[in-house]
Amino acid sequence: MGPVYLIGSHMTAFGKRPDMSFKALANEALEGVLADAGFADGNMIDSIWFANSAMGAVGQGSIRGQVSLSDAFADGRLRIGTPVVNVENACASSSTALNGAWKDILSGQSRCVLAMGLEKLFDPAPADDAAKAKALGGFMAGADMLEPRNWIDYYKAVGRDLGVPFEIGPGRSPFMDTYAMQAIWHMRHHGSTAWQLAAAASKAHGLGALNPNAQYRFKLTPDEVLADRPVSGPLTRAMCAPIGDGASAALLVSADMLRGLDRRVRERAVRIRASVLEGGSYRRPDEPGCLERAAQRAFAQAGLSARDIGVVELHDATSFGEIHIPESLGLCAKGAAGPLAEAGETGLHGRLPINPSGGLVSRGHPVAATGLAMIHELTSQLRGEAGPRQVPDPRIALAQNGGGVMGFDEAITSVTLLEAA
Repeated sequence: MGPVYLIGSHMTAFGKRPDMSFKALANEALEGVLADAGFADGNMIDSIWFANSAMGAVGQGSIRGQVSLSDAFADGRLRIGTPVVNVENACASSSTALNGAWKDILSGQSRCVLAMGLEKLFDPAPADDAAKAKALGGFMAGADMLEPRNWIDYYKAVGRDLGVPFEIGPGRSPFMDTYAMQAIWHMRHHGSTAWQLAAAASKAHGLGALNPNAQYRFKLTPDEVLADRPVSGPLTRAMCAPIGDGASAALLVSADMLRGLDRRVRERAVRIRASVLEGGSYRRPDEPGCLERAAQRAFAQAGLSARDIGVVELHDATSFGEIHIPESLGLCAKGAAGPLAEAGETGLHGRLPINPSGGLVSRGHPVAATGLAMIHELTSQLRGEAGPRQVPDPRIALAQNGGGVMGFDEAITSVTLLEAA
């Protein structure tokens, strides 16, 4: 298998963007990724992997990518006949699209592939539109809605063991309740604290304030994080990622195609060293899960180890993600991530820089656009183009993006390893 390179990346601004339609966001992401690669159009693209989770809530199922990119096909920016593969995999949708694009090139069937993630979750319509709310909730479930007792009973059993009742509360996402229970379990078994969660959230908001594409661009102290509105104890609002609108994209090429491109494109290319998807299961809370397996497979695929990682983007749907995910990926020992966050070691100049973009907590979480937004940030870091968020001279970067819930596991997780040219 020959190496695969990323030559273009882009993300739109994330946030509440009622002025932007699905097609407008797709066009913005396409124009941005082509410009980043130095291409006037996308006629060299052999295939497209398009990720979206919630478009069905507005009546567009199945051919979401074809419809969203129809203007580009009509005006010649994309070649008529280019196949579009639609991907829906909860919060890991666009990382799944990247994995598919990568495999397209490895298979030898394509030399240039576009991966794109797109989501619009902010609806300015009246809140009493119950039908739309129900549709959106169904499309965004990310959990077993055929037999919801599977995960509800799982968490209730964990709650009984901890002496903390598991209850799904009104006015908030059930995901926040499951993350809160995981955080409580970690606190009891590995000694993490609410202050460490607050330190991670404070760091995320500080870096998001430096990111012009972030949904939240304000700083918060750990004390302010802890004093924010409670969501599901120990989580406060400032520890939880906001959903919104946005798109992201990456353009991948084979090694032989890269050799024929301009020198500046070759110099800015980023090599994909590994791309792994791993499924979760209803495991015991103390058992290794899909994160551990995915990291092990990715490091083996790339011939690298955790010691090689210079910068990380991970799925902090809540700030608890910055506590348990580095431990599960083997980037630090169990129980060590909380103290690292508290000591500032996950900041730009720390021992393990995590989420220089501001992460989901500050950059925002338009679900199907999140994975490729991580890739965009890490591409910028490896190119030395991240501006005030730049980590000093990273060579290897890791992205972890999860989707859905299977007990204490994600339903699907992605680990991607990138290397500077």
